[in-house]
Amino acid sequence: MSSLRHHIFVLALAATLPTLALADACKPDCGKVENVSKTKQEGKGTGLGAVAGGVVGGLVGNQIGQGTGRTVATVAGVAGGAYAGHQVEKKTKSKDVYTVTVKMDNGQTQKFEYESSPGFAVSDRVQVVNGKPQRYTGK
Repeated sequence: MSSLRHHIFVLALAATLPTLALADACKPDCGKVENVSKTKQEGKGTGLGAVAGGVVGGLVGNQIGQGTGRTVATVAGVAGGAYAGHQVEKKTKSKDVYTVTVKMDNGQTQKFEYESSPGFAVSDRVQVVNGKPQRYTGK
């Protein structure tokens, strides 16, 4: 009977070793994907939209009224056009951003951003290599 217990113990230990090796092999660089989300990130204006909008707004404003009224309309047109041009430029440069949240084996949570679908799914096992997660193959 003692020999049977010994064999069962050895078999149970052998069955758990691959799991232990997987968990310890790449700590702290490995983890599990907890979330993958897609959001729209607004673009940044370069100033060209504001300049173009200001010029157009100033030209339109200059067509309104006479004397002081024309000056006020021109200034308002430049300001309003610059703001509108800046907003339009930001909208045209907006893009989708994919955020991958990884719960690392050491307990920390890290987030990684991608401009295209990263190809990860929740519960994928990953290893962070050169600052980016990659599927963990266990090798």
